[in-house]
Amino acid sequence: MQHDAHALDSHMPRPDALKSQAQIGRRRFMASAVATIVAGTAGRAFAQPGRTLIKGGVVLSFDRGVGDFDKADVLIEGSRIVAVRPDISAQATVIDASDMIVLPGFIDTHHHCYQSALRNVLANGLLSDYFRDISGAATNHYRPDDAYIGNLIGALRAIDAGITTITDLSQVSNTPEHSDALIKGLKDSGIRAVYAYSRGSGAAAKYPGDVERIQKQHFASSDQLVTLAFGTAVNKEQWLLARRHGLRIFTHVVGGNPGVGPDEVMKLGDEGLMGSDNVYIHFTNATDAQIRRIKDTGGFLSIAAPIEMAMRHGMPPIQQALDAGIRPSLSSDVETTMAADMFTQMRSVFTLQRALLNERSIKGEKQLPPLLQSRDVIEFATLQGARADGLEAKVGTLTPGKEADIIMLRTDVPNTLPFNNAYGAIVTAMDTSNVDTVLIAGKAVKRRGKLIGVDLGSVRRQATASRDYLVGRLNWPRSVIDTSISGH
Repeated sequence: MQHDAHALDSHMPRPDALKSQAQIGRRRFMASAVATIVAGTAGRAFAQPGRTLIKGGVVLSFDRGVGDFDKADVLIEGSRIVAVRPDISAQATVIDASDMIVLPGFIDTHHHCYQSALRNVLANGLLSDYFRDISGAATNHYRPDDAYIGNLIGALRAIDAGITTITDLSQVSNTPEHSDALIKGLKDSGIRAVYAYSRGSGAAAKYPGDVERIQKQHFASSDQLVTLAFGTAVNKEQWLLARRHGLRIFTHVVGGNPGVGPDEVMKLGDEGLMGSDNVYIHFTNATDAQIRRIKDTGGFLSIAAPIEMAMRHGMPPIQQALDAGIRPSLSSDVETTMAADMFTQMRSVFTLQRALLNERSIKGEKQLPPLLQSRDVIEFATLQGARADGLEAKVGTLTPGKEADIIMLRTDVPNTLPFNNAYGAIVTAMDTSNVDTVLIAGKAVKRRGKLIGVDLGSVRRQATASRDYLVGRLNWPRSVIDTSISGH
């Protein structure tokens, strides 16, 4: 068994496209790559190539057949998990997981990544502000380069926060070139992603008809990190088109907004169109019967609780979902208004559901549903996300045979020491600063709290240039303390 504390830092940088975008010269890159390979192979003579052993951590598998452990190991071969149990002995590169929690990577089932260069501009905004300024005015001005960098930094931020799979519903397919740029941004980041091809703005938009070209050009294989789905309206023709192409359907449903409420979904259900390939986002202001219809037709639910509460979507349907037997997935939605990490999502759902039931108890109601436990909401952010994305066979649990999408969370830092409760620490105490290591398909993309193979200086310059261009076209104030525009 070969111990190499720096082994995972030796992974090659991200794909060539990212390196070219980051303006790394070929000569400089090749020299860096050679040095990296040399550093990574030094002293590794006895390690079996392509094998990694995560050793001695608290392991939360979220697979009932595997179990959770106070102390155990995870053996990875290539891109896949081959064993999860205590005291594994193997010739492999060893990662010391002491003072760490090892668990499946988080899964965000709904994020408009393209808006990432406009982070926090609408912190005080409601849906009406968002429709006016973001999905309306700003989206009209996006160039393909803006779409690319938005998706790239959105995905890198997700990886940094321990999210290994993200569903991107970037509604900026203004031209086919925009769609290509969105896909490239996801691929260049190294994240696992479901690209849910969505609408755009302007006369040059080819949505939804460009789906055939996109599928042939970018998604010839289903066995790749970035896969294709369809972001739709509550629209019969779009749902049928998605199914002709074998694509999962992601649909925003917000009661009180014309044409996109639960009532409209029920009409399609009455035609037999609600199915197990439907993922409903928000589904606010629904009746209990309408929520049960999701369960009865095998559909899935994505709840973005902080956004729904802040932007007037309506009450997040967490208790309605649980009452109907639905275990929802969680999603971040828009970074223009709220942080895009699963710690924020888990804590919001956890406290909201308990607040709702506690209030009913205080008012004297008996025979209440059970309170959510910390482990439940971690399951929502991992396993249930994989199920909603149609990826349960690949990810979502630490199960031998699945791909090694794994995160390691530090417990020896001020917000968790002394360490007493794994589930409680993750949900009620931790934040993104605890994310030490992230592996996607067995490859380290973050180690010791740092992203691997990313020139953050170059990425920042590109993101800043995109922000400056968009803000200039929109004639928004440049001051970071200006609040003169509604919602800003």
